[in-house]
Amino acid sequence: MKTFLVPFIIRNSEVKEVNGLNLEGWFLWFIVFWVFVLITLMGIGGFFMFRKFLKALPKKDGRSDLDWQNYYLDKTNHLWGEDAKELLNELVSPVPDLFRQVAKEKIAGKIGEIALKEKAKSITHDLLIRGYIIATPKRDHKFLRKKLDELNIDITPYEHYFE
Repeated sequence: MKTFLVPFIIRNSEVKEVNGLNLEGWFLWFIVFWVFVLITLMGIGGFFMFRKFLKALPKKDGRSDLDWQNYYLDKTNHLWGEDAKELLNELVSPVPDLFRQVAKEKIAGKIGEIALKEKAKSITHDLLIRGYIIATPKRDHKFLRKKLDELNIDITPYEHYFE
C-alpha cells in the first residue's frame, strides 16, 4: 500500500475528463443546454398534469368536474343527431389534434348540461352554438368567431354569450 507524505491535491488544470468524457468547450455547453431543455419540458408537462389532477379532485358535492362532464355526456348521448355531431366536429377542427378529443368532450359536456337544464328533446344547432361559446375560454373567442364566420353562421344572436 502506497502512502503519501504530501496531501494529495488535484488542481483544476489537471482535470480534463471525467469517465472518459472531455467536459470542455462545446460538449459542456451541449450538456448545459439539454439540462435546461429537459427541465423546461418537464415543467410544461407537470403543469398540464397538475391541471388534470385539479379537475379530478372532488368538489363540495362529492363529484369532480370530470365526473359532472361524464354525467352530462351519458345523460344526453341519445339527444345527439348526426348533423349535431358533424357540426361539433367541424367546430373543434381548429383545435390541435393532441387536445381535440379533450376539448370535444368538455364542450359536449357543457352542451349536455344546458340541454338538461332546458329539457331539450334533441341537440339543435342553436343549443350547440350556445354551449360551444360558453364552454370555450375567452382567450379563444377570436378563433371561434373566425370559425363561425367560415361556416356562414350568424353570430349576432349569440353576442351576449361572448362577454
